[in-house]
Parts: sequence; C-alpha cells; structure tokens
Amino acid sequence: MAFFHLHRPDDKGNWGESIAANLLKQKGYEIIDQNLKVDAKEIDVIAANDEYIVFCEVKTRTSTFAGHPEQFVDREKQRNMVFAANAYIKRNGEKRKPRFDIIGILINSETKEIIELTHWEDAFFPPQRTVHSSSYSGTNRWHTKSTLKHRK
Repeated sequence: MAFFHLHRPDDKGNWGESIAANLLKQKGYEIIDQNLKVDAKEIDVIAANDEYIVFCEVKTRTSTFAGHPEQFVDREKQRNMVFAANAYIKRNGEKRKPRFDIIGILINSETKEIIELTHWEDAFFPPQRTVHSSSYSGTNRWHTKSTLKHRK
C-alpha cells in the first residue's frame, strides 16, 4: 500500500511550486494538492478542471547553462510521477482523464525575478497505456506495469 505524506522542498523549489500553482489557477484549474509523496515518489502540484486531473512537475532553475528547467524531467522522474499518480487515482477514485504537465521556471538568482515561465501541457505520456481489469476506475484508465512492480 502506498504511503502518502507531505514533502518540504527547499525554498527555491517551494517558491517555484507556488508560482506554478498560481499559473494553473489563472488558467482555471483548481489546486487539489501540493508536494504529495507516495512512498519515495513525489508530485509537485495536482490540479484539476472539469476534464482533467493534472499531475505537474515543477522545475525551478537560475541558469540555462545545463539546459532549460523542463529538460531535467528525465524518464526516471516520469516513471515516478506515473507511479504516484496511479496510487493517487486509486486512493481517491479519480474519474477525470489524467494528464502530465511540466512547468519550467527560470529565475534571476539575485532578484528572484521570473525570467522565463513555461507550461508544457501533456508533456509526456506513460510509456504504456492499457485497459486492464485492475485499472483504477474500471474504465479506460492507464497504468504502467513497469512502475507498479514492487522491488525487493
């Protein structure tokens, strides 16, 4: 069984997540939860509208030296988000379509001014979509077998 608890990120991350939540609110989404952890997997912001439940990863950076913030969401992070989202959907009986977004925030390290704010809707899809008897709502929901396996 997945264990849910809050995670307290560093100040820059917390600040970025607050900016992301405000952006989503401005776009008409309701913020359902922030900093949700399922086992060791985290979802920064969970938001929803009438059609979608949105699982959002927020990346805040002060430089593009190594790449733009959203480029730091690698496959492992995506798998972890899918795992946590599946657990959230199961626990809450969520009926809306799931979507995975990334919000990248580039800030000035001295002034904390936002230099760039990018919202990637449908930034990635789970690697495998299936309709399965154990899918959480019993309707066309996805699950990713590789992320649902329990490691020994």
